Amino acid sequence: MPIKKVILAGGGTGGHIYPAIAIATGLKEANSETKIIFVGTDRGLETELVPKAGYELKTIRVRGFKRELSLDTLLSVKDMILGAIDSIRLLKKEKPDLVIGTGGYVAGPVIFLAALFKIPTIIHEQNVKPGVTNKLLSNFVDKVLISFSQSMQYFPKYKTIITGNPVRKELSKGIKHVALAKFGLNPRLPVVLCFGGSQGASRLNKAIIEIMDEIIKKRHFQLIHITGIKHYSEIKRKLENKGIDIARHGHIIVEPYIYDMQDAYAAADLVIARAGAISISEICVCGKPAILVPLPTAANRHQDYNAMLLQRAGAGIIINDNELNGKILLETIKSIIFDENYLSKMGKSSKRLGNPDALDKIMLEIHKLLK
Repeated sequence: MPIKKVILAGGGTGGHIYPAIAIATGLKEANSETKIIFVGTDRGLETELVPKAGYELKTIRVRGFKRELSLDTLLSVKDMILGAIDSIRLLKKEKPDLVIGTGGYVAGPVIFLAALFKIPTIIHEQNVKPGVTNKLLSNFVDKVLISFSQSMQYFPKYKTIITGNPVRKELSKGIKHVALAKFGLNPRLPVVLCFGGSQGASRLNKAIIEIMDEIIKKRHFQLIHITGIKHYSEIKRKLENKGIDIARHGHIIVEPYIYDMQDAYAAADLVIARAGAISISEICVCGKPAILVPLPTAANRHQDYNAMLLQRAGAGIIINDNELNGKILLETIKSIIFDENYLSKMGKSSKRLGNPDALDKIMLEIHKLLK
């Protein structure tokens, strides 16, 4: 049957929003007449990302719970009631054919009430260890879609399907020699790509600054370092204070943001990153070895579990955030890139974890549910 209207609920961080946008794009490609409505809060990253992607965003009054008893917890209870009222009004007004949740506390009332009203419901979990919202909702929805087989233990098996985490299709289209030429890099030297996720990477930036002198002097490898827009001016100033002019060193690229990430991945022999769901999914689809520094403040320690998955599979090495410094980072980089056999094995292990057809699998499950 044709899908006339879909509500996508999820928000807070990029890890919940980007998969929702990918699913929306897949639905639109299948049928341009399908109306897509995103539901989020007025405080999350969705207020920026969803309109930028060209989709309508409706907000509800809801906030996350804190475990201790406090004024904030009481306000959360009040907002939960208001969020439920907003969700009921929205569902009755829009009458969607399907409601999909991609995580974050905003998905809670929307998905639960949709299931209560017998509207077809799906949740998608991006991380290895799911958040509280998705674990609770899994008992009420029609289907649970997961990104990694290791997540199966947390959900009812009879309705849980491994699809993978949808990533940008263009990521797999990068060509190494073309990318190296675009960045002006030497094809005979290995390339290290370093970036942070949507929640920042100040610790990674600090460690890179500490080893910049050696990268310049020894020229053992080349570096593409993405600082993040909000950190760029500070990093540039700190490098200048050290007497480092990046423009004079062709084997080092420092940028606030790179839009054509398929080229950055294609050029890279090794990736240094946080361990958010989007980052590890992209790393694995591209088949890259990784040094992972999990964000310790991430909810439910989900980045630790994501990183452990890659390390156990032989695709990555973990450096704990509180142990990260320039010396340890440089030693770890050298232990990988100077051992071609090890580098190759890590890359193959990473590729095995990747799921480049995730969006197609998600679309298939949607159509099977609604047929």
